[in-house]
Amino acid sequence: MKRLAALILIAILPAIAAGKGSSGHSGHGSIKAPSSHHKSTVAKRNARGKIARSSSTKRTFEASSPCPSTGKTTGSCKGYVVDHKTPLACGGADAPENMQWQTAAAAKLKDKTERASCAP
Repeated sequence: MKRLAALILIAILPAIAAGKGSSGHSGHGSIKAPSSHHKSTVAKRNARGKIARSSSTKRTFEASSPCPSTGKTTGSCKGYVVDHKTPLACGGADAPENMQWQTAAAAKLKDKTERASCAP
């Protein structure tokens, strides 16, 4: 959660600094929040425009980190998803050390906040 707050702060800090220039105007211009409609220019995309993920990297993570609900190292994990700690859209690596098990509900909430925190 601290990492997410830091990402949000990093995303809005340039906009705040831009509004406090010494150019003589009052700095009351509008600051736009990042739009979820922008696509990352950092993450590689597949032919359909989705962020490309490596299935072999995900399998490597699952083999070293068994499912919390079943203890299995392959197959589905009821109630959990594999999530990237630092989102791919924000420049995170598609590597096992950047992956974690997360409940489906927590992942859904995190996805909503991530869209706004790292848009270009």
